[in-house]
Amino acid sequence: MSAEDPLLDQLDRQIILATQEGLPLSPQPYAVIANQLCCTAEEVMARLKSMLESGVIRRIGAVPNHYALGYKANGMTVWDVEDERIDELGERIGKLESVSHCYQRPRYLPDWPYNLFAMVHGHDRTEVEHKARQIEELLGDACHAHEILYSTRILKKTGLRIV
Repeated sequence: MSAEDPLLDQLDRQIILATQEGLPLSPQPYAVIANQLCCTAEEVMARLKSMLESGVIRRIGAVPNHYALGYKANGMTVWDVEDERIDELGERIGKLESVSHCYQRPRYLPDWPYNLFAMVHGHDRTEVEHKARQIEELLGDACHAHEILYSTRILKKTGLRIV
C-alpha cells in the first residue's frame, strides 16, 4: 500500500500513521488518537472498521512481548500430519491456549516433512516440551513426526508501514 493509495483519504492515512506503531497505552486509546487528529473516537473506530472490511488493513491485535512477560523459551513446533486432516487439526491446535499462532506450510521432501507449524511459549524449555506433548496427544496417530525449533534471538516484529 502506498501513501498515495486512492482508497485512503487524508484522515484514513493519519489514523494509520497514528496507530501503526501500536495503540496508546490508555483506557481510551481511540479517544487519544481522535484528540490528536481533531476528530471523534467513534470516527476513528468506524474508519478502522471500514479499512478492515475493505482489506486496507488486515487486523488490529495485540503483539505481546513474550520475553517481557517471562516467557523465555519460545518454540516453533513443527509437525508432519496427514494432509487430508490438516485443516481440522490446525484449527484444533490453533485454539489451544498455549499456541499463539498456527499455520500450514509446504513440505520440502525428503529433508523437511513438516506441514503444520504452531508457536508455543513457555517460561523454560521444559514447559514448552510439556505443551508440545499435549499437542502430540491431540494429534494422535495423524502425527508422524515433529520437532521443536527454539528461538535464539528476538526479532523486531513489524508489519508494513507507510511514511
